[in-house]
Amino acid sequence: MFTHYELHFSSDRTTKIVSGPIADLLPQLLPSGRVFAIVDAEVEALHNISQLIPETLIIPGGEENKNMQLVDMIWQEMVDSKVDRETFLVGIGGGVLTDLVGFVASTWMRGVRFGLVPTTLLAQIDAAIGGKCAVNLGGYKNMVGTFAPAEFVLCDHTFLKTLPEREMRAGVAEMIKAAVIGDVELFERLEQLPADALVNDRGVFDELVARSVRVKCDIVQRDPYEKGERKLLNLGHTFAHAIESLTEQYSHGEAVAIGLVRASQMAVKMGLMAAEQAERIAKLVAKYGLPISSPIDDEQMWEAMSHDKKVADGVVRMILPTTIGKCNIYSITEL
Repeated sequence: MFTHYELHFSSDRTTKIVSGPIADLLPQLLPSGRVFAIVDAEVEALHNISQLIPETLIIPGGEENKNMQLVDMIWQEMVDSKVDRETFLVGIGGGVLTDLVGFVASTWMRGVRFGLVPTTLLAQIDAAIGGKCAVNLGGYKNMVGTFAPAEFVLCDHTFLKTLPEREMRAGVAEMIKAAVIGDVELFERLEQLPADALVNDRGVFDELVARSVRVKCDIVQRDPYEKGERKLLNLGHTFAHAIESLTEQYSHGEAVAIGLVRASQMAVKMGLMAAEQAERIAKLVAKYGLPISSPIDDEQMWEAMSHDKKVADGVVRMILPTTIGKCNIYSITEL
């Protein structure tokens, strides 16, 4: 077992983040007693997870299913299965599923224990870590949610072998985001490495995932409930959420990639960042096959941003980089 980090969310809530084969490590991580698993249908079809956990609920994945209708269905299945407050929940799937399971676990009987096995790179380094759990409401991202850290997050490199290339790229976007927020050496490693190293080299995977996780965990540990510094983790996301609300052309990771480039360009425009730094970010994003721009004009973008959770009195609180490895929060009134 390779331990990336122990995230102390509060005095009595710790998340152990580990890497290794699910078949070997999951039995070690699960507590004694009843376990109820909620598993993404595609993951089940590829990896036959139900062999590991007898009580398994298979649900559809995809952003279009990250809603209260699916949550209600899960709750009803748990009623029918007589899931009680002593039952330990396990969520196995991508970021949509880990968000859903965290939300379900935190609300079921006012909260039950749970662990996560994220199966996409994006979920392993971002979505499954830090305790933010939410569902979408209408066309707006993550509008209903809770803070609920998992007891463990198990990252298994073998899941990436069956991950579509587009999903791998989406995870790299979050990795680049982590580097821009707080790890210059991670950024340089991503510049130097072959684009396929994450999938083909377990050592590289462990190194880069651990570095990405550490950036997020260090911030979350200092600000678990997003009162201040944790907002830095939203770098690129104000643009990304606007893009996702306006078009279905891009995945979340692709929208974040565009958001990173747009945020760095805005920082240059405002005199906060050197143009050469922004160019390096755009070049790295493009290296991993991610988009660096979208056809959405600034008027549409600003209108969509006005519905973001981070807006107050027409002012957008946006995260902008000042250099690679450092960001701050700024008030924006126009693009």
